[in-house]
Formats: sequence, structure tokens, C-alpha cells
Amino acid sequence: MTQGEGRGAPTRLALFDLDHTLLPLDSDYEWGEFTIRQGWCDRDDFGRRNAAFFADYQRGSLDVHDYVRFATQALRAQGAEAAHAAHARFMHEVIGPAIRPQALALLQKHRDAGDLMVIITATNEFVTTPIAQALGISNLIAIELQRDASGWITGEIRGVPSMREGKVVRLRQWLAQRGLTLEHCESTFYSDSMNDLPLLQQVDHPIATNPGDELRALAHARGWPVLDLFAEPSIP
Repeated sequence: MTQGEGRGAPTRLALFDLDHTLLPLDSDYEWGEFTIRQGWCDRDDFGRRNAAFFADYQRGSLDVHDYVRFATQALRAQGAEAAHAAHARFMHEVIGPAIRPQALALLQKHRDAGDLMVIITATNEFVTTPIAQALGISNLIAIELQRDASGWITGEIRGVPSMREGKVVRLRQWLAQRGLTLEHCESTFYSDSMNDLPLLQQVDHPIATNPGDELRALAHARGWPVLDLFAEPSIP
């Protein structure tokens, strides 16, 4: 990687998508299913709409503002204390068992290398902040939520959503706050999703991780590494 005159070695930046990349599930979808089990919303109506939004996300056609209003409606009605208590149960029952040794080993490899590690996700900060903490990552770029005068979430998004091209915008903003630019970092990004193609195309080392068929084919065509992080080892 080329460096500007007078610059030292570039900062090594390790970026990770979260859902289906570091986790073998979609935390946003699973949170919605968890709220159904808590009796916070009607199973049939919420389940149908949640599945439809998830399908839109997979197709790359999700209206993220509509989705966040929908996804936060039940927890907003519960209030902060009940919502945070429920999230602690969600972490114990759903997320904890889904944190795999392979993901922790990948993170540890970058930690041992001294890389600046960031989770960058299109899932909102309420759902993902405790997950990032559980994975030992202090830097999280997630969809930020507007707060009312009491400090509780309103259902609206604050700033640029960290989704598709928005991930590039948010990452550049985050780096600028630290006196860095993407061009003067040696950057690696792990993602499973075609939605992340804008950022995959910006980094030095794009790694298609647990990719779907479309991203897998694109990675092979472009010579990008493919990492099947959760694949079962073959038996000799």
C-alpha cells in the first residue's frame, strides 16, 4: 500500500460485519423473534412483517427507516428498564450460545496483530452494543437511534444509516474523528453480504465470509478470499 510522504506505517484496520459473519445468525431478526416469545407483539402479524423485512434486506431493497420504526416499536412501548432486562435474557438465551470459537479465534488473530478492530453493522445500536461487548470489541459502528428528552429511543434513525453505501460514509466519519483516512489505513473487511459490496470495494483486503451464492461467485471472479468461518471440518 502506498503511503504519503512523511507518513509512518499505515494503521492496520480490521473491519467485521456482524450478522452471518461473526455470528451464524441475524441478530436483528432473532431479536424480533425473541420479542414475540416475550409476548410483546402478535406472533402472526409481527412474524409475517419481520420475515418480509428480512427478505427485503437479503434482496438489497430494505427501507431501513421503515424497518427501524417497526423493529423498535415493541421495545419502545415496554420502556427502557424492561427492554434492557429483556435484552440481557436475549444475550443469555440466543446470542451467547451462537458465539462460536472460530469467530473468537479470528478476532484474537487481529487483536494479537495489534489491528484497530471495528464491528460495522446495519443492525441498530440497541441490539448490537451488548453483542460487540460480548465479542470483546470496543469499536462499534451501528445504526444510531434518535433519543427523546428522557433519553429513550424514538424509532427514528440518527445520522446516516450504516447500511450499503452508508457503511462507507459512517466509517470515513469514524476514522476522521480519529485523525485517520481509509486511504492511509491497511484495511481488511469481512462480510457475508452483497449489501456490503460498497465497502468491500473500498478496502485493501475484502474477504467474503460465509457468503451467499452471489457474493461467493463475485469473490471468485475478482480473486477475493472466501472464508467459510462456520464450516464443519471435514473428516479424514
